[in-house]
This record gives sequence, C-alpha cells and structure tokens, in this order.
Amino acid sequence: MTRDRFHGRVGGTGRICDWPNCQETGEFRAPGIKPSGFDGPGDYRWFCLEHVRAFNAGYDYFEGMSAEEIWAAQSPIAGWERETRAFRPTAGVDETPRWADYDDPLEAISRRARDFRAARAARAAPATWPDGRLIQAEEQAALTTLGLEANADRRALRVRYSDLVHRFHPDRNGGDRRHEARLQQVVEAYQLLRRLPAFA
Repeated sequence: MTRDRFHGRVGGTGRICDWPNCQETGEFRAPGIKPSGFDGPGDYRWFCLEHVRAFNAGYDYFEGMSAEEIWAAQSPIAGWERETRAFRPTAGVDETPRWADYDDPLEAISRRARDFRAARAARAAPATWPDGRLIQAEEQAALTTLGLEANADRRALRVRYSDLVHRFHPDRNGGDRRHEARLQQVVEAYQLLRRLPAFA
C-alpha cells in the first residue's frame, strides 16, 4: 500500500479549493462555519495544500472561549464528570450506582455486575439466610449495598462496614464530601443487617 506524504489528503474529490480566487483542487478538509454539535457533524471546507497550511496556521480552536471553558476542554478528565446513561439512577435498574459515588470506574462496573447477579439469583429462586428464613427485599438490598452474601457472618459485616465508612466518610477520606449519599446508604444497610439473627 502506498501512502501519501501529506497526511489527510483525500484525492479524487473533484472539489475546488474554498480559498477565495483559488482554482486548485481541494484535497484537505478543514472545519467549516457550522461546528459539530447535537444536530450533526457540522460542515467542512476543502483547501489545497498551500491554503490548508495557511488556514491551520491561523486556526484557534479556543477562540471565543472563557478561561474556564479552555481549562475544561484541556482537562485530562473532560467528560468523566458527567453521568453516562449506564450510570444514571434512571438507567432501567433499581439501585444503579451513581458514577460520582466511585473514584474508580471499575468499582462502579463491579457494583453494577453484582447487582445484576443478585437480581438474577433472586428471580431464579427465593434467597434464604443460613437458618432457612427467606431474605426480605430490604434485607437483600442492604446486602447488595454492602457487597455481602447471605452467608456472611457478624465479623464480615463489621469489617465491610468499617472499610466502606473509611472510604466514604469525609472525616476519614481527606474531606471529600462527594460520597455522602453513598455513605448514608451504607449506614442504613448496616443498621438493618446488624439487628438480624444471621449477624447476632
């Protein structure tokens, strides 16, 4: 395969260069007047090599942006602060983890997978505690919140609770208050489970 020495050249377009009064072939694409957005990819201009170089030399992607907008566009985590569809609470499953509640995306994905497995298992057969008593819906939700199985003992409950409090409590995680909603869920789940005979 032969490669063109000028990256981005599109041969055989039949277009004329969009630079005023230029009759050369337009083989290099450049952003047009209408930018990409919700309505589609926007439009493009086509220039010859000489004029695409001139266009690129004067092009400023950040033109018209404030300092904050420029910083946001250059941020290495741009886009990660937004909830994607899969991580919204309304994504179609109960108790879907919120993206902002997790520092590590893999942890949120793992939580989501555990929730799916727990829901599938609950549909397949009634879940029971080791003593044979049926696990109620709120008890199962508490187990899922803490990431525990029904056969966990009191020690496992306390260790898991302590680990999650250290992770989510602002006094323990350097003052990060982003996880307070998740912390509240953890505390409520622990308070419910610790009173059950299975964890006596």
